[in-house]
Amino acid sequence: MRLLDQLERRFGWLAVPNITLVLIAGQALVFGLMLTGSIDPRLLVLTNETLWSGEVWRAFTFILMPPPVGHPIFVAFAWYIFFIMGTALERQWGTFRFNLFIWVGLIATVGAVAIVPGAIGTNVFVAGSVFLAFAFLNPNFELLLFFILPVQIKWFALITWLGYGWALLTGSWGVRLIVLASVLNFILFFGRDILHILKAKRRREAYQAQHRKEENEPFHRCHTCGITDQSHPQMQFRYCSSCEGDYAYCEEHLRNHEHVRADGVKKLEESGE
Repeated sequence: MRLLDQLERRFGWLAVPNITLVLIAGQALVFGLMLTGSIDPRLLVLTNETLWSGEVWRAFTFILMPPPVGHPIFVAFAWYIFFIMGTALERQWGTFRFNLFIWVGLIATVGAVAIVPGAIGTNVFVAGSVFLAFAFLNPNFELLLFFILPVQIKWFALITWLGYGWALLTGSWGVRLIVLASVLNFILFFGRDILHILKAKRRREAYQAQHRKEENEPFHRCHTCGITDQSHPQMQFRYCSSCEGDYAYCEEHLRNHEHVRADGVKKLEESGE
C-alpha cells in the first residue's frame, strides 16, 4: 500500500512498540484499582454527554477499561488471547501499521460517540477487530473451546460477524455507528483483498460453469438431423471427407447428404463413403 508506506516514512517514529502489551498493562492496572475500590470506573467511561461537557480525557481512558467478562480468570484469558493475536499482527505488519490499525478503530469509536446522543463508547469492538484481522490472516489457527475441543478460528470469526450483523439490525443508532466505527480499520486494511478474493471466486465459478457446460456438450452431432452421441449412444458417427470442414453425420445420413462447400454451394451426392 503506497499510502501506508508514505505514512510510515513520515510518522513511523510515533508508533508505540508492543502496543498490545502496553494496552493490557494499562487495563490490568485499572482492573486492580477497580478490585480494590481505589477508582470509580464510571469516571473512565466515554459517553456522548461527558465528552461534550468537556471531559475529553475520557476519549483516552475508555481504552483502559478491562474486558467486561466478569471473573478475573476470564479477564486474564481475554488478555491472553488479545496478546497472542496482537503481537502476531504486529510481527506480520510491523509496529507502525498495527498501531495505525488500533488507533483508527479507537478514533472512529470516539467519533461515533460524539455524533450520537446517549452513545456509550467501548473498546470491546476494537479488540474484536484485532480478533477478526487475525482470523482473516490465519483462518486455520485453532483455539480450544472450553479448553478441550480444538476449533478453527474462522468459525469463531463467523460467529463474531453474525453478532455484529445482529447488532446492526437490532441495535440503536449509537450501537450501529460504534460497530461500524470499530470495523472501519478492518475494512481499510482488508477491503481490497476481499474484493480480489470475490473477483477470483467469480472467475473460478465462471470457469467451472463453462467447464461443466463443455463436459455436457456432445462430442458428435449429425449435421443433417442433429442427433448426438448423447441422445443416441449406440449410433456410429463419421466425418465426411468431401465436406469442406469438420462435419459429422450419423450412419443414416453419412451416405446421403448435401456436401458443404466453402463457397456456400451444397451438392447432393450419393457417395460410397
